[in-house]
Amino acid sequence: MQPSSLLNELLEKRGITTAEQKEIFLNPNYERDMHDPFLMRDMEKACVRIFEAMEAGEKILVYADYDCDGIPGAVILNDFFNKLNYKNFEVYIPQRNSEGYGLNLEMVKKMDADGVKLLITIDLGITAVAEVAQAIVYGIDVIITDHHIPHAELPRAYAILNPKVDEYSEKMLCGSGVVFKLVQGFLKKYGGAGIVFPLPAELATLRQSSATENTIPAPLSWEKWLLDMAGLATLSDMVPLLGENRVIAYFGLKVFRKSPRPGLQKLLAKMSIDQKYISEDDIGFMVTPRLNAASRMDDPRRAFELLATQDETEAGILANHLTKINDERKKMVAGIMKDVNKKFEKREMNEVIVIGHPEWKVGVLGLVAGKICDEHKKPVFVWGKDENDFIKGSCRSDGSVSVVELMTETREYFLEFGGHEGAGGFTVHTEKVHFLEEALSSSFVNIRAKSAGDIFSLPAELATLRQSSATEKQSPTLFDLKLSLTDVNMKNWKEIEKMAPFGCENPKPIFLFENVKIEKLKKFGKNNSQEHLEIIFSDNNKKATAISFFSGLDSFKIPLAEGLSVNLLATFDLSRFRGREELRLRIVDIM
Repeated sequence: MQPSSLLNELLEKRGITTAEQKEIFLNPNYERDMHDPFLMRDMEKACVRIFEAMEAGEKILVYADYDCDGIPGAVILNDFFNKLNYKNFEVYIPQRNSEGYGLNLEMVKKMDADGVKLLITIDLGITAVAEVAQAIVYGIDVIITDHHIPHAELPRAYAILNPKVDEYSEKMLCGSGVVFKLVQGFLKKYGGAGIVFPLPAELATLRQSSATENTIPAPLSWEKWLLDMAGLATLSDMVPLLGENRVIAYFGLKVFRKSPRPGLQKLLAKMSIDQKYISEDDIGFMVTPRLNAASRMDDPRRAFELLATQDETEAGILANHLTKINDERKKMVAGIMKDVNKKFEKREMNEVIVIGHPEWKVGVLGLVAGKICDEHKKPVFVWGKDENDFIKGSCRSDGSVSVVELMTETREYFLEFGGHEGAGGFTVHTEKVHFLEEALSSSFVNIRAKSAGDIFSLPAELATLRQSSATEKQSPTLFDLKLSLTDVNMKNWKEIEKMAPFGCENPKPIFLFENVKIEKLKKFGKNNSQEHLEIIFSDNNKKATAISFFSGLDSFKIPLAEGLSVNLLATFDLSRFRGREELRLRIVDIM
C-alpha cells in the first residue's frame, strides 16, 4: 500500500524517499531487519562460554546497571536462565547512592568468596579495566555486555559485546539491546537442538529439574517474548529510534501491550493506563520514572522484582511502593531546582555550568542536570555527596559537545567518569570540585575551536558512531509541514501514527498552524493544581483543542489572551483518558 500524500511528505522531509526505504521504515520485519547477532565480534565466544558454564553447573552472576536500561536487561537474562531451567545464577544490581555506577572491587572480591565462575555484565563494564583484571586473578571469566563509549584501554574480558568496539552495524543499541542480541545469538546456536547438560551427580540438584528437562527448552526465536523488556529499555535510554533500534522498539511495544507480567499490569493499572494502547509517551513519561525511582530513592532491586515477579500480590505491593517513592522523588527534585535557581541569581554563566551541594542526593542529579540543560542550553555538571562521602554527579550535554570528550580533556579532575556523548556520570576529587567549572569551560572552548560545526565532537576514532552525514548535523527546522485546523482529523492521525514509535532521531512531526484564534483558555490539573493549560483554537469556523502540560499564560513567546490571533506549533495527540478517545493537539510553541 502506498503512503498517503501527507505521510509521503513527512517521510521525504526526513530523507526517506525510495519505495524500499519507505517499506522498511513503515513496515518493520523481524526476520528481515534484525541483524545477525554473530556479527558482534565475540558473540560466538560468549554463547559457548555460557553453554559450558551451564553444562558444568557453574555459578553465574548477572551484574546489571541500576537504571531503566540495565534493569530490563537483567530481567531478560533472568527469564532466559529460568526458561532453560538453569538455577545456579544470581542477579546483582549495585546501589546507586552507595556503590555508584559500574563494577567495584569489593563486589568482585565477594564474587570470589561466593564461588562465581562466570560474570555477565549488563549496561556496564567497558571501562572496568582494574575490576576485570581482579576477576581474572580470582579465576572468574567475564562477559561484558555494554554500549557505552570505551576508554583507550579495553578490559581483558573473556568476551566483549559492545557495538562501539567492533564492526557491528547498529552502533547505537542500548545496553538491554546488546543483552537481547546475546540471547538471540545463544538460541540461534543452541535453541531447539535438544541438547542435554550432563551434570555431575553432586551438582545435579543445582538444576532442580528432571533428566528430561535437561535440554534446551527454548526454541529458536523464543527471545521475541523478551522484546517487551528490550523495547522498554530502548525507549527509556533515548537511543536513536532508527534501524535495528526501531525494530526493537516497534515490536517491543507490541509485546508490551500483551505482556503477561503481573508487575507491569499492576503498575499500569495504578497509573490508569490501558495496557493494550500503551504508547512510547506512556513509557517515557510514566513507566520509566517509576522504575528509575527505585535506584534514585531506595533499592534498584525493587524495580527488577516488579518486572520479574510472577506473584500478583508481590506485584501490587511493589507497584504501590514505586509510585510512592516516585512522588517523593518529584518533591526532592523540585526542592533542589528551587535551590539551583536561587544560586543562579547571584552568578554569571560560563560555557559549562557546574553546580552542586553536599546535601543533594546523588541519585536524582541526572534529572536536575537535564532540567538545567534544557533551560540554559549549555552542558551541565551537577554534583552531590554519596553515602561514602565521595563527590559524585551527573552531566548532560545540550548537543554542542560530547560530555565524555569534555571529561576526557579534563581527566585530571576526575577519579572516574563515563557515559555517552549526551549524558554521563563522574566522581571528582574533593579538592578540585570548585575549580571544575573553569577547567571544563576552558576545555569546551578548545574542543569547539577544533571541531566547529560538529554537534558532538567525538575523537576521530569514534566519529563514525554518529552514523550521520554532514547535512544531518544542521539545525532542524521549527516544523515539518504547514496545516490548517481542518487537517486535525482521525484520518491524518492514523497516517502519522504509522511513523511511530517516536523518539530520538524520529521525533513526532511538528505542524505550523498559521493565524489561528485563541477562543478559550483554561487551566487544569490534579487536585486543583491548575498547572496545565488547555486552549481551544479556531480557524475558519473549525475548532481544535490543544494542551500544554506544566504551562501557564506566560510560558510562550507572547502572553496569551482570548481573542488573540497567533501562530501555533503543535503535534497530534490522541488521548484515551478514562477510556474516551479524543484527538487534540500538543502545543510545542505559540508565537
